[in-house]
Amino acid sequence: MYSVVAQRQFVSNCLVIRAREREMAFSSWSHLRLRLPHLARTQSLTVRAFSTTVMSPPSKAVVYDRQGPPDSVTRVVELPPVEVKENDVCIKMLASPINPSDINRIEGVYPVRPQVPAVGGYEGVGEVFSVGSAVKGLSPGDWVIPSPPSSGTWQTYVVKDRSVWHKINKESPMEYAATITVNPLTALRMLEDFITLNPGDAIVQNGATSIVGQCIIQLARYRGIHSINIIRDRAGSDEVKEKLKNLGADEVFTESQLEVKNVKGLLTNLPEPALGFNCVGGNAASLVLKFLRQGGTMVTYGGMSKKPITVSTSSFIFKFDHAFDGRKEQKDRTGTIMLWIFLLANEIWNGCTSENILDLSLRGFWLQKWMSSDKTNECRPMIDYLLDRAREGKLKYEMELVPFNDFHTALDKALGKLGSQPKQVLTF
Repeated sequence: MYSVVAQRQFVSNCLVIRAREREMAFSSWSHLRLRLPHLARTQSLTVRAFSTTVMSPPSKAVVYDRQGPPDSVTRVVELPPVEVKENDVCIKMLASPINPSDINRIEGVYPVRPQVPAVGGYEGVGEVFSVGSAVKGLSPGDWVIPSPPSSGTWQTYVVKDRSVWHKINKESPMEYAATITVNPLTALRMLEDFITLNPGDAIVQNGATSIVGQCIIQLARYRGIHSINIIRDRAGSDEVKEKLKNLGADEVFTESQLEVKNVKGLLTNLPEPALGFNCVGGNAASLVLKFLRQGGTMVTYGGMSKKPITVSTSSFIFKFDHAFDGRKEQKDRTGTIMLWIFLLANEIWNGCTSENILDLSLRGFWLQKWMSSDKTNECRPMIDYLLDRAREGKLKYEMELVPFNDFHTALDKALGKLGSQPKQVLTF
């Protein structure tokens, strides 16, 4: 038996031990409580940082490592996923055309071209696949086009900054959305930028079967403007004439039909055109000039024949803003004299004085230069206007949709290896 004193000492020791245990437990919990928020934050930050690293799917693309013949230097490859940064948008491409300028870029002869190695393509339409954390105004499923156009559209997935993409109406025909910028926008700008055309006026153009030419016919007709169109002599020209007239052309002539001194006598009830468009050069350009009224303007936007007018076609498009304008002080007197000699030699205005001849304006237009001059905000409503016309059926042109896996077949057609073909549009 323990004495009363021993029992009391035992109880006292137990109380001291329990107090120390509680103190140790509290101290340990306090230490953990101070550490846990830090650990939790670290854990949370680690998870959050990982979760915001969004990657695109792997992409299949047409690439070229050097400039040269497109059918030799292009190849289809698999590209790894790309990080989608906070201001980026990942686009699943739906369709993209093969334009002549795309071929020229690959060949290395276009004035502006991407550094190699590069992915081909310059315009197209796609669907938003994913967006960066800071992107506003776009959601997965939206349809977009690069506006202004941007290199690298011949691939299944494209990742670029939000500023590149313009949201469009998903009811737009896919093939027109893919091709609306380069050719139709060129036609629209040329109709609006050089002179004021009113309903009842007339324009004249060569290269009328090109997509730009077809767009000019339809956009002019929509505005009540007459069109006089020149096509090259070829088999089936009667069928071509009928096709262009169905689009809204008022007159269509082959080049051989215009081998007369007074081409204006061929115009029955149409006014003399004040505006002309040239995309061929050489003799075809002189035919446009023959139709123009005194004080008219001819705009050169291409040179398919690779023959000069009075100076090289590339100089008209890529170097000069105004080329020759007889109503303004001429800085290049030699060029003016060359123009006069050229017109007289070709009997364009038989019996005209130099003063009358110099009342002509020759201008150049290059869409890429126009769009590079801070025209993004101005350009996008025009794209919407053109897509509205396409949905209404008032703007149409022939295209062939080709699966992306058949790229090299589409390229051969675009290069003319298989004869005359519609514009090739890759689908993804």
